[in-house]
Amino acid sequence: MNDEERRNPVERHPRPTFPQQDQEHPGWTGPMDPPPDHGEESYRGSGLLEDRSVVLTGGDSGIGRAVALAYAREGADVLFTHLPEEADDARETARLVEDAGRKAIAVPCDVRDEEQCRKLIERAVAEFGRIDVLVNNAAYQMAQSDGIEGISTEQFDRVVRTNLYGMFWLCKLALPHIPAGGSIINSTSVQAYKPSPHLLDYAMTKGAIVTFTQGLAQMLAPRGIRVNAVAPGPVWTPLIPATLPDTEEFGKQAPLGRPAQPAEMAPAYVFLASDRASYITAEILNATGGTPLP
Repeated sequence: MNDEERRNPVERHPRPTFPQQDQEHPGWTGPMDPPPDHGEESYRGSGLLEDRSVVLTGGDSGIGRAVALAYAREGADVLFTHLPEEADDARETARLVEDAGRKAIAVPCDVRDEEQCRKLIERAVAEFGRIDVLVNNAAYQMAQSDGIEGISTEQFDRVVRTNLYGMFWLCKLALPHIPAGGSIINSTSVQAYKPSPHLLDYAMTKGAIVTFTQGLAQMLAPRGIRVNAVAPGPVWTPLIPATLPDTEEFGKQAPLGRPAQPAEMAPAYVFLASDRASYITAEILNATGGTPLP
């Protein structure tokens, strides 16, 4: 790739058509073709999060891994969650954080369970003494081609408990340990504004995250705690081959003509966590590859 292609966002990363690929949920990084880019070779820190203590859910792969890597290279220590079956991916995320010279703590945790969320925050406080940044990134989706008629109560419950209950519990539990100047960042989605029928339950929860973020931000502003969200468009992560039936054309609908790589999402999370965003709260930072959102 020449310099012009590296600068051109249309050509910067792989474009569909991709090989068709399927994985069991939750999906793993290794089998993906093309392999996701988390910023391993490209992200350069500049001390924006020096000595911050971070709690990050869903940090084993995808956007979560890219955020963990970027935060570490900006000077933060990172405690992140993963599901037990994601332990191999979690070890790689921990290695990337430690290679940046920062502390990495990988915690198996299912955020659908309130007690596991409580223990997670207790562990973070025991390790760090405080929580400067909380990133609620863990999520679940499962496409159903026939929409609402194909969504079982079991699936609906899993989507809502993962995407909403976990975020609610962790914010509530972490709040006493977040000092003035701290930050909460939630992962919402383009689906909050442009819902796909085959992801109806997921899209509903992402809309709720927008409302929760904006409401909580108003509540916490007088305490000096900022609350924002990032709304990614299509991103090439293990969740895609594990939950969508068609990977060949994934991301083609974006105006840039391709999905984002996780590395392209991380700078948004860094900015919102940093002092450079000190006057920004209740904001939804859209990173959709050109799809206009409100």
